[in-house]
Amino acid sequence: MPNLSFVHPSPDSPWGTYLSQVDRVVPYLGHLARWEETLRRPKRTLIVDVPIEMDDGSVAHFEGYRVQHSLTRGPGKGGVRYHPDVTLEEVMALAAWMTVKCAAVNLPYGGAKGGIRVEPRNLSMKELERLTRRYTSEIGLIIGPDKDIPAPDVNTNAQIMAWMMDTYSMNVGSTATGVVTGKPIPLGGSLGRVKATGRGVFVVGREAARRVGINLDGARVAVQGFGNVGSSAAELFTGAGAKIVAVQDHTGTVYNPKGLDMAGLMSELHGHGGIGGFKGGDKIKPEEFWDVENEFLIPAALEGQLNTERAKRVRTRVVLEGANGPTIPDGDLVLGERGILVVPDVIANAGGVTVSYFEWVQDFSSFFWTEDEINVRLDRIMIEAFKRIWETADQHRIPLRTAAFVVACTRVLQAREERGLYP
Repeated sequence: MPNLSFVHPSPDSPWGTYLSQVDRVVPYLGHLARWEETLRRPKRTLIVDVPIEMDDGSVAHFEGYRVQHSLTRGPGKGGVRYHPDVTLEEVMALAAWMTVKCAAVNLPYGGAKGGIRVEPRNLSMKELERLTRRYTSEIGLIIGPDKDIPAPDVNTNAQIMAWMMDTYSMNVGSTATGVVTGKPIPLGGSLGRVKATGRGVFVVGREAARRVGINLDGARVAVQGFGNVGSSAAELFTGAGAKIVAVQDHTGTVYNPKGLDMAGLMSELHGHGGIGGFKGGDKIKPEEFWDVENEFLIPAALEGQLNTERAKRVRTRVVLEGANGPTIPDGDLVLGERGILVVPDVIANAGGVTVSYFEWVQDFSSFFWTEDEINVRLDRIMIEAFKRIWETADQHRIPLRTAAFVVACTRVLQAREERGLYP
């Protein structure tokens, strides 16, 4: 691995964005600042070749990654994404944000992330299974229920987690349900996991609305990305009386100032794999999405979406970051100058990892909770974490993102200091 202290990434790249966020938090770390460099260096990075036999008999090679940013507070935790634009730098940043996210909600985890550079839509189901199993075998030496626990992310799902769990279990000679989370229910998955991230977005959005005086009844919501996160958050906001005025995904952008019908959107999504063909709203150009007037803007797609230009244009009161790293640092500054509240990813979308933690605990104990119990526990953790971050922001008069990093990085570095260095 290269000496990362000599890497100078673009400020707008995922890793550059993360490093700039660390820069902003250092002045608030006090004596713990002596350990700050540990935040800037992943503990372990693994790059693997993933060769598979294709259905036509040819052999294809794909590049895979698993990065463990920090294991100071517990085993690594973080998803695996399949995407043609996956890079080591991106996975490093996502792993680092997982470190911060887990610490922000006080889960006993460190941060990790994985990915394969592949367009999964070009693979058959059998090819996808072979890819998943080979990748799992390649990273098997560093993952495990008490080492590093993968989960679903972009273009991965419960079926892929089942293949990962089965492959790992076959290699170690015993069934290890706790090696991954986000599994199917019959294999030790947790109720409430699919909608957990979106539920977390809604819960912190509701808490933010209460503090800044926004009435959810009639509030307008715009959602970018309509997968599990965006659609689940949209359903919960609709249930609270809000109206979804714009939705964008990879198939198109639809807009209706009177509100889009959620049942129709979900039917279109499940029937056609996207909302581009939805008839209950106007089709608008992708860039026009950022001009839609709303109270809540939920970027729930990929990182780097809210750049400086878009930050100058958005007409919203609150940005709820359903995706990881959707706002670049300069965009963050613009939003702050405009008085737009940004609820950062490390708290806004922490519902998923929180219920992943519940799943992991249930797998170890072989005792499973009801979905109502899951939701009650999730809501309590999210509300308490948001309250702590809001109070820290008030105390130091800093944005919520910096406050979340202050809370999280303090916990990580306190643990680092208490553990000391070995040898």
